[in-house]
Amino acid sequence: MVSIDTLTTTEKGATPTTANGQAAAAAAIDGAIVQYTAAVESNGTQMDTDASRKRRMTMLPLEVGTRVLCRWRDGKYHPVKVIERRKLPGGGGNDYEYYVHYNEFNRRLDEWVKLEQLDLDSVETVVDEKVEDKVTSLKMTRHQKRKIDETHVEGHEELDAASLREHEEFTKVKNIATIELGRYEIETWYFSPFPPEYNDCTKLFFCEFCLNFMKRKEQLQRHMKKCDLKHPPGDEIYRSGTLSMFEVDGKKNKVYGQNLCYLAKLFLDHKTLYYDVDLFLFYVLCECDDRGCHMVGYFSKEKHSEESYNLACILTLPPYQRKGYGKFLIAFSYELSKKEGKVGTPERPLSDLGLLSYRGYWTRVLLDILKKHKGNISIKELSDMTAIKAEDILTTLQSLELIQYRKGQHVICADPKVLDRHLKAAGRGGLDVDVCKLIWTPYKEQN
Repeated sequence: MVSIDTLTTTEKGATPTTANGQAAAAAAIDGAIVQYTAAVESNGTQMDTDASRKRRMTMLPLEVGTRVLCRWRDGKYHPVKVIERRKLPGGGGNDYEYYVHYNEFNRRLDEWVKLEQLDLDSVETVVDEKVEDKVTSLKMTRHQKRKIDETHVEGHEELDAASLREHEEFTKVKNIATIELGRYEIETWYFSPFPPEYNDCTKLFFCEFCLNFMKRKEQLQRHMKKCDLKHPPGDEIYRSGTLSMFEVDGKKNKVYGQNLCYLAKLFLDHKTLYYDVDLFLFYVLCECDDRGCHMVGYFSKEKHSEESYNLACILTLPPYQRKGYGKFLIAFSYELSKKEGKVGTPERPLSDLGLLSYRGYWTRVLLDILKKHKGNISIKELSDMTAIKAEDILTTLQSLELIQYRKGQHVICADPKVLDRHLKAAGRGGLDVDVCKLIWTPYKEQN
């Protein structure tokens, strides 16, 4: 007789089993379920993989505007946006490489990447709206050229929407990847509108003295045997130790001026190429040795500026950055203004990085004077002493909270401890300009 406690009845008339029989049956069923589940999971995984692969294949080639994760040089995946695509030579229908912008980084790091660097499971298609104002030519008015100045991608605030859209559409893809200049091979940062015959080049070879550029190393080697220049084609107006500064007149050395602009545009985002270099003077800073004078950077200025601009464009080449040359160039531009007997200011718009450099220069110069000066001093007096425009002095001191309003007028508060703190934050001043070694006559007096 079977105990009622050991009797189990399944639904709908299934036969009862004993406890032992029930356990065995359950084990068999569990085993079957496990095997079935494993099979389902295996088939499901295979189906998912096939479906994922099929989905990835149907989305290729990726559209311009697609957002996706891309493996960068640090081995990690970063969000990017596809800016352009091009078909690989000899490839199949979906064999493309993609020009991408890393959302977290400056535009200078935009690059061409292979498909295997992209995580296609992260694809998010957001195709760009068509730009109505297409760029049809390089011809721009003088006013437009002045508006799109040297700046970085972050410094868009003063560009109107149409100018910004036009600029980004025209310069969205870096055309030259590397250049050879002297003993350096340099990765470029931005697009530069070289003549059409260089459209098929990704690397250019520059003569470091005359700045002519060629497609092949052999051409450069032949050129160097014939080029008789060992320094920029201008007047040496400064020499201190191994540093020299040359003044190059854009009207007298038009080809050099244009080539310098082509070169500079590779490292400056919102610099518009100037074809009317006649209107500019270029100040080229060089390191000198027994082989010649090797350009490390430059700044340009208009021969006649109604806005009191003493600097239009400034660049330190990447191999020479972080050595104080940029600060030296800024200081040099103000020493020229002092020689002219004028106040000066850099041309706007300034990039955020440019503003930081200038704000650092203004801070060091002004606070050095305030530390040493006894008694009262006005903004006008500071401007006369430094050749810094009064508006730049005022905004600098206001940003440092050194201007206070007392008894109906603004006064400069020069607490020594506060000045020391700000000077420390501004960092070191870089290389000094030895004005005793500057031999220069202002342009207006040469004619």
